[in-house]
Amino acid sequence: MIITYIEYNLKLSKTLLLFVFFATITGYNFVKYFGLAKFHHRSLTSSLKIIQIFSLFCFLGLCYYLFFLSLNTIIALGVCGLITFFYAIPFLPKSMLFDKTHNLRQISGLKIYVIALIWAVVIVLIPLIYSEFVLSHNFWITFIQRFLFVLVLMIPFEIRDMNFDSLKLATLPQKIGVKKTKIIGVFFLLIFIILECFKSEFNQKYFIIYITIALLTLCFILLAKQKQSSYYSSFWVESLPMVWYLLYII
Repeated sequence: MIITYIEYNLKLSKTLLLFVFFATITGYNFVKYFGLAKFHHRSLTSSLKIIQIFSLFCFLGLCYYLFFLSLNTIIALGVCGLITFFYAIPFLPKSMLFDKTHNLRQISGLKIYVIALIWAVVIVLIPLIYSEFVLSHNFWITFIQRFLFVLVLMIPFEIRDMNFDSLKLATLPQKIGVKKTKIIGVFFLLIFIILECFKSEFNQKYFIIYITIALLTLCFILLAKQKQSSYYSSFWVESLPMVWYLLYII
């Protein structure tokens, strides 16, 4: 999100940043631990109870900062929140593929696209709406770039989890294999870089940064494998957006 503020020369909003910070923690913990809390609420471990309490305080934090946001921003965030809610909560009826009601995550092949869409909206669209920025074709280019970038970042996770995810999820590595998934990742990164050339104002420094972050991401994609160290995806891959930000600072 901060990268969007930098690229569009917007005034940084601490209110929006804090809201997104609290909302991210709340949403992530809700999606990750909802099933455990639902079925094992009477025998929750102490660590899970601490997470629930922490999530509650984060929820209260997002509720507080919500009152300082504009109506248009709240509507956009509300849509994201609704999608996140149904990503974890079963709401779709039984079908030929599912013997019980299911959520968005369980729809075959949809998982990574839902996640990438939500993140692209939050880190690109929301700051621009909050700042009352007139959406131009540059916005759509940036939006697609972030969407593709998040898709690529998820590939190491998908490769790592391919033997643990249900086959009904139909993740890319499950459907087409690890090698072809990496090829698709390379293709997405290529589009990610090329799109930068189509912005109305070409910025050479930004272009160099985009190439740098794409090359770093490419290395992690090509080196990704099923048996990874505990920190490969969960730390090093997830740190790439921070590296991107640091490149702007440098």
